[in-house]
Amino acid sequence: MVQRLFKLFSQEISGLHEAAFLLAAFALGSKILALFRDRLLAHYFGASADLDVYYAAFRIPDFLYVSLASLVASAVLIPFIVERLPDRDRAQLFFRRMFTLFFFGMAALSVAAFFAMPYLARFIAPGFSAHEHEMLVMLSRIMMASPFLLGLSGLFASVTQSLRRFFVYALAPVLYNAGIIVGVVFLYPLFGFPGLAYGVLLGAALHMLVQLPALVANGFVPAFSFSFDWREEKEVFLLSLPRTITVSVNHFIILILTAMASLMAEGSITVFNLSYNLQSVPLTVVGLSYSVAAFPTLARLFSNGERSAFVVQILNAARHIIFWSFPVLVLFIVLRAQIVRTILGTGEFGWAETRLTAAALALFAVSIIAQSLILLFVRGYYAAGFTKKPFFINLFSSALIVVFAILLLLLFGTNDFFKYFVESLLRVSDIQGAAVLMLPLAFSLGTLINVFLLWFVFKRDFEAMPGSGSADVEYEKLSATFRHSLSSSVIAGFVAFQFLRIFDDIFDLNTFLGIFSQGFLSGVIGLFAGIIVLRLVKNKELDEIITALSHRVWRRARPIAPDQGEL
Repeated sequence: MVQRLFKLFSQEISGLHEAAFLLAAFALGSKILALFRDRLLAHYFGASADLDVYYAAFRIPDFLYVSLASLVASAVLIPFIVERLPDRDRAQLFFRRMFTLFFFGMAALSVAAFFAMPYLARFIAPGFSAHEHEMLVMLSRIMMASPFLLGLSGLFASVTQSLRRFFVYALAPVLYNAGIIVGVVFLYPLFGFPGLAYGVLLGAALHMLVQLPALVANGFVPAFSFSFDWREEKEVFLLSLPRTITVSVNHFIILILTAMASLMAEGSITVFNLSYNLQSVPLTVVGLSYSVAAFPTLARLFSNGERSAFVVQILNAARHIIFWSFPVLVLFIVLRAQIVRTILGTGEFGWAETRLTAAALALFAVSIIAQSLILLFVRGYYAAGFTKKPFFINLFSSALIVVFAILLLLLFGTNDFFKYFVESLLRVSDIQGAAVLMLPLAFSLGTLINVFLLWFVFKRDFEAMPGSGSADVEYEKLSATFRHSLSSSVIAGFVAFQFLRIFDDIFDLNTFLGIFSQGFLSGVIGLFAGIIVLRLVKNKELDEIITALSHRVWRRARPIAPDQGEL
C-alpha cells in the first residue's frame, strides 16, 4: 500500500487537459477546504474587528513570501531545470545551489521582519486601535515562519512541475488549508487567538513536506552547496527580478487595499477578504490549472525553437480558460447572494454581512476571465524568458488600481447620485459600510486594463517572432470560443435568474437547505440551458473536454501538445 502510494506521488502526468484536470480537481478540493475554513471563521467571528486583525496579519508574511521566495522559487526556474534535466547531475547541482541561496536569504529576511513588525503594523492597518495593533503584531510574528516553509515548498514545486509530477504539486495546497482548519477547530480552543496562527504554520509545513518524496525519488535531495556558479545565479536573478517585483506589486496592492479597508467600518477587511477568496475559486480551478499545466510544455517548445507550436499552445489554453470562465462569471453575479449565504451564512455572520460580501463578490467576478488570462500570458512570457514587459504592464495596472480606489472612494463619499446608483444596483442601499465595495471595483477595473495591454503586446511580440508562422486559424478559433461561451453564458444566467424567482416561492429561504437548493438547482438548470446552446452551435471546446474526460488523468494519454514528452 505504501509502495503504491509512493508510486502515485511520483507518477508523471502527460497531456495538457489531463494535467489541467488533475490540477483543477485538487485545486477545487483545496478551495473547498479554504471555503470551509472561511465558513468556520465567519461562524465564530462574523464580520468583526477580530477577524479583520486575523486577515490583516497575513499581509506581511504573504508579501515577504512573494518578495524573496518568488525570486529563487518561481516559475522562472522551470525553464532552467527543464534545460538541465538531460544531465541529471547538473540539474541536481543547480537545485542545491538555489536551495542554499533561498534558505539563508529567506531566514535573514524573516528575522528582520519579525523585529520590524511593530513598525510595519502601522502601515498595514492604520485604522486599527492600539489593542488591535498589538494583536496584529503577535499573529504576524507567529506566522513569520510560514513564508520560509512555503518558499521552500515553492522551490520544490519548480522541480516537481519540471518533472511533471503534478500530483504532489496539486496536493500541497489541499494540505495547507487542512492545516489551517486544524488551527481553527482544535488549536484555537486550546491556545486562543494564537492557535489560528499555529494552524497556518502547520499548513505551511504540510505544504512543503508532501513534495519531498517525489524530490527524493528523482535524486533532488535538499542539501547545501556553496560551489556557486555566479554567472548562472546572476542569470536566474536577472530573469527572476522583474517577475518577483511583478508578483510583489500584486500583493502590495492587496496590502494597500487592506490598509484602506482598515479606515472604514468594522468588518470591512473581512468583507474584502472573504469576497476575494470566493472569487479566487474559479481563478485557481480554471486559470491557474491551465497555465500551470501548459507551462513546462511552453518552456520546452520555446527552447526548441518551435515558435508556432508555442503560440498555438497558449491560444489553445486561452480558449479553454475563456470557455470555462464565462459561465462562472455570469453565474457568480446572478447567484451571488445564494453562494455567499450558503458558504458563509452561519453563526455570527448575518444577513447584512452576506449582502455586502455578495455585492463585493459580483464586482470581483467581473475580472475573473481577465485574471485567468493574465496568469496564462505572463507564464507564456516567462517560458520564453521575457519578464520585463509583464512587469511594466503589471506595475502600471497596479498603480491604476490604487488611483481608481482613491477616486472611487472620493466619488462615493461626495457624489450622492453615484453612491445611490451603486447601492441600488448591488442592492445594499440600507447597509452601512458599503464604501468597501469601491475596493473590488477598482481591482476589477485595473485588472481588465492589465489583460487588454497584455493581449495587445502578446500578439505584437509573438506573431512577429521568427518561426512563429501564421496563427490566424487559432485566433479565429479563440474568437469563436469567445462568442459561443459569452452567448451560452448569458442564456444560462438568464435562465438561472428566472428559476431563482420560481424557487423563491417553493423553498424556505430562511434555512440552509432552502437557500442552497434554490441556488444549486437554478445554477444547474442554467448550465444545462447553456450546454444546449453550445451543442446547437457545435462548440469545439465542449467536444474536446468530453474526449479528455474519457481518459483517466493518471494514465498516460495522447497529449494535445505536438510531442508526447512536451508537457
